[in-house]
Amino acid sequence: MSLSKSKYCNAIQCKKMLWLDINKPEMKEDVANQGVLDNGTEVGIVAKDLFGSHIDIEFNENLSLMLEDTKKALKNKEVVITEASFVYKNNFCSVDILKKKGNILEIYEVKSSTYLKDIYIDDISYQVYVLLSLGYKIGKAAIVHINSNYIRKGQLNLNKLFTIEDVTDIVVENKTKVEKNIEEINTYLKQKKEPKEDIGMQCKNPYECPFFGYCTRNLPENNVFKINGMRKSTMFNLYHKNIYTYEDLLKADIDLKAKQQIEFELLNKEDYINIPKIKSFLDTLSFPLYFLDFETFQQLVPEYDGVKPFMKIPFQYSLHYIETEDGKLEHKEFLAPSGEDPRRFLALQLVKDIPVDVCVLAYNMSFEKSVIKDLANLYPDLKEHLMNIYSNIKDLMIPFKNRDYYNKDMHGSYSIKYVLPALFPDDASLNYHNLDLIHNGSEAMSSFANLAKLEKNEQSKIRTNLLKYCELDTYAMVKIWEKLREVCYVTNR
Repeated sequence: MSLSKSKYCNAIQCKKMLWLDINKPEMKEDVANQGVLDNGTEVGIVAKDLFGSHIDIEFNENLSLMLEDTKKALKNKEVVITEASFVYKNNFCSVDILKKKGNILEIYEVKSSTYLKDIYIDDISYQVYVLLSLGYKIGKAAIVHINSNYIRKGQLNLNKLFTIEDVTDIVVENKTKVEKNIEEINTYLKQKKEPKEDIGMQCKNPYECPFFGYCTRNLPENNVFKINGMRKSTMFNLYHKNIYTYEDLLKADIDLKAKQQIEFELLNKEDYINIPKIKSFLDTLSFPLYFLDFETFQQLVPEYDGVKPFMKIPFQYSLHYIETEDGKLEHKEFLAPSGEDPRRFLALQLVKDIPVDVCVLAYNMSFEKSVIKDLANLYPDLKEHLMNIYSNIKDLMIPFKNRDYYNKDMHGSYSIKYVLPALFPDDASLNYHNLDLIHNGSEAMSSFANLAKLEKNEQSKIRTNLLKYCELDTYAMVKIWEKLREVCYVTNR
């Protein structure tokens, strides 16, 4: 069995994960966030210029060609090579950035995180093991990651964007440990029958395992891993005590948070609706009533002045509104042009679309308020109006967060993606799965971030579906608000 650094790291997390990946790949679920993957790819590309001119070893499925290209590049006395490739006893690795000075090599592993993780040490330790085993001298081994405090001003400064952490001593000392790990991994992978490894924290840490659904396929549908808001460690502790189902939890002598307890008490009961509390919330709202939702994206490599890594950059909003008690539902929307900083365009349109001193509803208002506050600080000429909107935002999430309206289909969550189908299980118009191309915030983020790279007809298609997705977010809020009014003022209870 040949290993790569990614396979080695998978096995460090869980050897069964790698065994399943080789023997039952069809059972793998897609747990990757496309936006995160895209950002990681971009960071890797940008980091190649960190040390100036370099020789890039192009990827080839025929690894021998990459190995040969690397040997040729290493004939230079001093050189920087990206994706330099090596193999030792079927252990293959490509080094993100390799610097050669005489007969001394420096290796740099690039990560899109903002801090050092243990798994990164495992990753670079494997690479150092391969190179040391081949007889190379390692002068330095370092992790290159994003500096979250960097704010772009003018031309991109790679030396400030990236932080370089020297881990040479640690990874060189790990050579024997890596060799032992490789032996154990290869022995493990020789098993013909599926290994009987139980689930545990390794399923979630450091990364979400794509085989978790497969490994928990025999658990009842309502099991402890479906409880939103519970710590992962608590879930696994319960599981290892043979407490699997909601019924098991009710019988067990354990202390549960009151909010979670409500869920278990409602297993076979009607919805829990606290009408006085909901009425009290509704009384805080007034007409005109505006329903607001933003979509944002992030850049690990900032493209615009004043932007730092992972900053939320708003590019779109949807706005449903009702002017009077008996008024008609209206809708406005904004989607920024692609390829340029969207913030000024959005802020200008927002202050046109939302008058001062009107009641604005958001779902999880902390997000919308943070976006508006950032815009207000960025554009002093719009600050007064923007902060007026900020001050008048109410949170539609409150009745669900406080469990004043709850049913078991919310699975312990007050996220709108759980609340909506729980309240309207048979309404196809409120089902995000029925949308085309864009079904969630991650897809919206990734789609807009890559929009400028597409052909015009593809851009038009994506933009149309971005608008439909965001519109559903605020329409869903309208329907939830109407549901709250219905249970308080229409139905007899």
